[in-house]
Amino acid sequence: MKKLVMMLMTGLMFCALYSQMLNIVTEEYPPYNYTQNGKVTGVSTEVVEAVLEVSGLKGKIAVYPWKRAYVMAENDPNTLIYSMGRTPEREAKFKWVGVVAPYDVYLFSLNSRKDIHIKTLDDAKKYKSGTTQNDAREQYLIKKGFKVGDHIDNSATNAQNLEKLLINRIDLWPIAELVAKQIVKDKGMDPDKTLAKSFHIIDLSSDGLYMAFSLSTSDEVVKKFKDGLAKIKKDGTYQRILKKYNIKM
Repeated sequence: MKKLVMMLMTGLMFCALYSQMLNIVTEEYPPYNYTQNGKVTGVSTEVVEAVLEVSGLKGKIAVYPWKRAYVMAENDPNTLIYSMGRTPEREAKFKWVGVVAPYDVYLFSLNSRKDIHIKTLDDAKKYKSGTTQNDAREQYLIKKGFKVGDHIDNSATNAQNLEKLLINRIDLWPIAELVAKQIVKDKGMDPDKTLAKSFHIIDLSSDGLYMAFSLSTSDEVVKKFKDGLAKIKKDGTYQRILKKYNIKM
């Protein structure tokens, strides 16, 4: 009888696990995650969807300004956030799943700005950098002594930072290379003719962008996602998604 009760409880636990709807939050950050024809897509989004499929879990993806998505992932149960840089400041705030896509960050300037010369990160303090509120790049610069108002002018979106760069309201744009190129292309401009790589932020150019769960999410759900991510990387699904977006490993 006791064995039967245990089996029933285990079955109910797994039913609850597979039936619950996960909240999945992200931002407009092409080509990693963005809205196209009313649907959230992008390389990271396709990776998350592939993991959902192989894990048997269900989730609803919603796009928010990064600051709001971040707060939701910090505080709401059963919430997954992507694509996010894994930094020391964030390490204990989330349950980390794994890398969803490669990531390489630069301080970009306008190609026409021949007056900008940066050899060290401190040199960038002579200029105004445009960041997105509460993202990893802003947090990193603040940790390195950059001050909002003096060295940093932050916005709600990356597209707003490009607009500021184009009219010289900011001098530098700290952002991932793939994202910068996509946003510039969406404006109908040639990224190679528009932007120049003024400085490579090696500290932020890590192994890639991550997906992570809120701390109140169960370890069972996190494990299912970790196992699902490992599976799609092993069977070639992950590599096919990256190739589709012309992203090299």
